[in-house]
Amino acid sequence: MTAESTAPVRDTRAADTLTLEHRPGRWIANWDAENKDQWESVGRPIARRNLNWSIFAEFLGFVVWQLWSIVVVQLPAAGFTFTTSEIFWLISMPSLVGATLRIPYTFMVPRFGGRNWTIVSALLLLIPAIGLALCVSNPATPFGVMLLVAALAGFGGGNFASSMANITFFYPAREKGWALGLNAAGGNLGAAVAQLAVPIAITLLAAGTVNLPAAGLIWVPLILLAAFGAYKYMDNLTSAKGDVAGSLAALKEPHLWIMALLYIGTFGSFIGFAGVFPKLIKDYFPEFSSIGVGTVALSLAFLGPLVGSLARPYGGRLADRRGGARMTVAAFAAMAVITLTMVWTLPLKNFWLFLFLFMLLFTASGFGNGATYRMIPVIFATSSRAARSGASTVATQRLASSALGLISAIGAYGGFVIPQVLNASNSASGSYTPAFYGFVGAYVLMLVVCWVCYIRNANRNGNGHV
Repeated sequence: MTAESTAPVRDTRAADTLTLEHRPGRWIANWDAENKDQWESVGRPIARRNLNWSIFAEFLGFVVWQLWSIVVVQLPAAGFTFTTSEIFWLISMPSLVGATLRIPYTFMVPRFGGRNWTIVSALLLLIPAIGLALCVSNPATPFGVMLLVAALAGFGGGNFASSMANITFFYPAREKGWALGLNAAGGNLGAAVAQLAVPIAITLLAAGTVNLPAAGLIWVPLILLAAFGAYKYMDNLTSAKGDVAGSLAALKEPHLWIMALLYIGTFGSFIGFAGVFPKLIKDYFPEFSSIGVGTVALSLAFLGPLVGSLARPYGGRLADRRGGARMTVAAFAAMAVITLTMVWTLPLKNFWLFLFLFMLLFTASGFGNGATYRMIPVIFATSSRAARSGASTVATQRLASSALGLISAIGAYGGFVIPQVLNASNSASGSYTPAFYGFVGAYVLMLVVCWVCYIRNANRNGNGHV
């Protein structure tokens, strides 16, 4: 029976399994991931299929979101003459728009369905990908036009909120950390792949020059494939409900704002440093900005987002086992120490040490991403005002879903703040060092906040901690 059939499909393989109804338009009714019989008999394969295509679509969202971070360092070779400040604006504008779009994207899954919105959000990526190709093909393109097209790359950043909100409905609480970690890591990998593939694509067969339009055009077929895959294989859940009232309730929760601050420190650092890393390499070690490999150029900047992405699901898994608060505190401590070490060793002018320390910083931020994000559904299920007042599991799950999207939106503003703080530091002092000291101070502050709110107080109350 096809998903488009009008008659419901009843699954009775387990006596205690809730009956699933497969409705037209690939809608599934009576989904309950917490029902172990349903989950083990029919739920897990459906959830895994949706997760796989969600990861692919979100991966391409991150690719498009981060295209400008690597394209900007190639603009001088293509004949563009922008100032350092303008370059930083091109790097940071996608993050500003992407973070803002995450707020409305949070509501799209309950409104249109996870599968339906994945199709639409994937197709929207065609606009910034093709727009970038058109802009960079002409060195006379005004900066304002370039900035507008860079802003449209924010479509890719918005995808994260809807994708994560969608996947959280598919998985039981005991597996959310790993599932959300995989979904996020698959998306985060897009930043690494963009920074690896773009330098190769724009120099391949370019005869010693750069073919910048290829930076956007090479992703068009994959975007179309993602939209088709979502149409063909993903599902909508009738139980994936959410509304403005639920999000307003989440905004009134003090835990939302605490977790948003922590997420700025973890994910904001990841996406912010991913955006500026190619620029930092070019400024500190210009001879390593582009490494020739045969007839193509390679940027080692991709290694940072790569290790950060791979670390994320393990942060979520360890948070499942040992508590997200402990793992988040450990991540902030590591980020502060690593950043200080990087600043103090810069006078050595050793690129490989610089690269190694940034790999550690990306790893710690990725680990922190998974741990911090895993805390959110646990906190809203156990410590939120709704949970303490006896709200049902379904109600707290909906509240957590709204919180996940809103926190991811606020955290993503770190991708705008980090480049702009570095830009301000460079403009004021001619050095990025004051900005890095500021980041260290922020990590220490966030470590203390996490410890006070979710470890010390929990121990005092005898409730354990998340």
